[in-house]
Amino acid sequence: MPAEINQSIGRAAAVLTALGESKAGAMRASDIARAIGLGASTTSRLLGTLEELGYVRKEADGQNYQIGMGIVALASLGLNQNPVHRESRVAAQELAQRTGLSVNVAVRDGAGLVYLCHFEGNLAPKAHTMIGMGQPMHGSALGKCLLLDLTESERTELLGDPLPRYTANTITSQHQLTIELQQAAKLGRCMEIEELALGRLCVAAPIREATGEIVAAISVSGRLTVMRSHDVDAIAEEVIEVADRISIGLGLITAVPAAQH
Repeated sequence: MPAEINQSIGRAAAVLTALGESKAGAMRASDIARAIGLGASTTSRLLGTLEELGYVRKEADGQNYQIGMGIVALASLGLNQNPVHRESRVAAQELAQRTGLSVNVAVRDGAGLVYLCHFEGNLAPKAHTMIGMGQPMHGSALGKCLLLDLTESERTELLGDPLPRYTANTITSQHQLTIELQQAAKLGRCMEIEELALGRLCVAAPIREATGEIVAAISVSGRLTVMRSHDVDAIAEEVIEVADRISIGLGLITAVPAAQH
């Protein structure tokens, strides 16, 4: 019975994932069935149950399905229960307003990172939210911050070596990454210049909990031309100050020893 229940949960999760990853938005039941490799009748039953629970919704045409408000409500509850989100939300929003740029807060999730907060200033409008989305750690300023406390051997075990390349600027060796992280630790911030996508620049700082352990990171990012029209060093200082304020809110009350940088 437990295996049967787990299989049902796995299939329901596959339906939700297919809907969430759909580039076209709404999907027909037959398209969902093909995407997850299940029969039409099984998929139809799953959709019926998920619709009843509010996790998917059927469009007015009666043929297409989308993610339902039940998922949005669950995601909101999860965010509100997360102490990093609670402490950083207002500070991140204010930072986006002051700089006019994009501000993100992320936490580590396995070998990647996931965004908890995302705000845009007037210079960086977006038609979508980054909350819940993931990124590789070695190619992003946020991810580099989340790697600062790990040794090279720990990072290699977590991420492998060589590392995936996304642009000509992506760091692809753990040795290179170690050199960059050592310098970043001295400065209290990490940088990313066109390492995940061309035309983007990002600066981030680590967020620590009461023990001094890095639990999250906050960043300011924008188009390369826009960021370079600002004082990037001044932005970095402001990001570090906001990260420190969030860390204090999480219980950090003493200086972090140099060995932890």
